[in-house]
Amino acid sequence: MMQADCIKDGRWAGLARRRALLGPAVMGIVNVTPDSFSDGGLFDCADAAIKHGLALLSEGANILDIGGESTRPGAIPVSPDQEQQRILPVIAALAAPVRQSGGLISVDTRNSQTMATALAVGADIVNDVSALTHDSYAMSVVARAGCPVILMHMQGRPESMQENPYYVKIIEDIVDWLKQRIEDCIENGIARDRIWVDPGVGFGKTIDHNLEILANIARFQGLASGTLLGVSRKSFIATITNQQIAPGNRLPGSLAAMMASLDGMPIAIRVHDVAATCQALAVWQAIEAKKDNRIKSDCRKQREH
Repeated sequence: MMQADCIKDGRWAGLARRRALLGPAVMGIVNVTPDSFSDGGLFDCADAAIKHGLALLSEGANILDIGGESTRPGAIPVSPDQEQQRILPVIAALAAPVRQSGGLISVDTRNSQTMATALAVGADIVNDVSALTHDSYAMSVVARAGCPVILMHMQGRPESMQENPYYVKIIEDIVDWLKQRIEDCIENGIARDRIWVDPGVGFGKTIDHNLEILANIARFQGLASGTLLGVSRKSFIATITNQQIAPGNRLPGSLAAMMASLDGMPIAIRVHDVAATCQALAVWQAIEAKKDNRIKSDCRKQREH
């Protein structure tokens, strides 16, 4: 697969059109890791991860986000070689069914070597939690490939990012940082229409920081060609409820956070629970369509009078 095929055949741009008609695209998470915060170890062999990816596709995922290195708070980095051993067979096996479904594969990695090899075997998008800052060659790999990229904001590194996160003004600080990263990308040959941003809920943020981001998600709209939001199963959900809720039991809170963000027009939602997310979005879209019809009817009546 050519790395830029998703641009040429309109699948990347089509996600923006989909947002206008059907709500945000659904990015299903495939963690091929033993230590991810929510499902580490469940899909850490290729066969299990491939089966899981196919299940997420059948449930309605538009994008599969495949990663081989946990970036949870306190996570220990793995080598690019180990990361590739985990994910390359999975990406290669899922590339054809994902393409047949009209979907896309994103590779969740900070490492330029992994980006290049993943794109070569079937990935379409680079999703980098470091916004192409971790690896000095990452920017050039993405620019040469002509692929879309997702730039996430993270204060610090996964190993230490939650020790004492601090911002002067949380939204302004993140917006300014992302603007600079976008400009750096453009200067290095990555077009703005191939860039999404992710404010990085849970990555170097306190619970108040996370809530500020969700309450102001519309502030990130227009920075690039889209905004990705990831709130699925994150620890702030348990903190808000003052309960010890295991990650796998945080679906209600995940859906609540997602639904509260939809007026801010995120173009995609990164989730573990694809079927439940698609069901919630379908109901939301039906209600929104009824509102739109009512508004159009009221405008028509006003014109008639």
